[in-house]
Amino acid sequence: MKKLIVLAFVGFLAQLIDGALGMAYGVTSSSLLLAFGIAPAVASASVHLSEVVTTAASGVSHIKFGNVDKQLVYRLIIPGSIGAFVGACFLSSLPGDVVKPYVSTFLLLLGFYVIFRFLFKFQSSEEKVSKPLSVKQSIPLGLIAGFADATGGGGWGPIATPVLLSKKGMTARKVVGTVDTSEFAIAVSATAGFIISLGWETVNWLWVGALMIGGIVAAPIAAWLVRMVPAQLMGILVGGFIIIVNARTILSTWVTDEVYYPAIYGFLFFGWGVAIFFGIRKMKANQAAEKEKSRKLAS
Repeated sequence: MKKLIVLAFVGFLAQLIDGALGMAYGVTSSSLLLAFGIAPAVASASVHLSEVVTTAASGVSHIKFGNVDKQLVYRLIIPGSIGAFVGACFLSSLPGDVVKPYVSTFLLLLGFYVIFRFLFKFQSSEEKVSKPLSVKQSIPLGLIAGFADATGGGGWGPIATPVLLSKKGMTARKVVGTVDTSEFAIAVSATAGFIISLGWETVNWLWVGALMIGGIVAAPIAAWLVRMVPAQLMGILVGGFIIIVNARTILSTWVTDEVYYPAIYGFLFFGWGVAIFFGIRKMKANQAAEKEKSRKLAS
């Protein structure tokens, strides 16, 4: 019973982070299941099965709060579903551990760019501009992110979110809501692939149920947070989270001496905090300038 309560809390926390920042449900949940000694394929299957329900709840919540670009959802779900299904069917034969640190390095660099873009290049007018990915851009993104999601127990958000945020004209609120909503189709496809490959009997339904309950409770709260947090601040928060998540993979792969970990994480968190501080200052300065401009026009 204690383990189920812990899993429900993990499901709540994972969905709260995922729904607010566009990533981390699969990464957080899979890491816990692997820590319990569950085989990677079974852990990923359990996470994706729970995500079928939690992503549905998250998608409905994001749509309700106006956080979704429906056109982009339609462009992502077909290639994403194909990639997820293929990845699930061939998980056992894929060298995911070999490829993962290189993908994480690319995403970490992308995280730095996301912070740079939202700290120095973001314009409030972007909130009114919609520049969705073209079909040629969305197909490879969907295939790669869906494939990585199934093989790694989480990857749709960590790959799709930073790539979309790096594109000018894509606001953080719409990106997070769109990625979370489209993830429902990816979860369904990955689950179908796992069931075909592994069978229903490999799934621990109590664990899946606990993860589902926690995620369902968190979904509307996360969607509301995305609606309320300013786009510029949301972009900086997401960028920092991308860096922290991928730094963990890189360190565990290439830095064998864990004595350096606290200093490295401390430096990254300090830099993230500085970016948030200056981002808030810049937002307040812009708001003050807009108010002054409006006052002059009114007079």
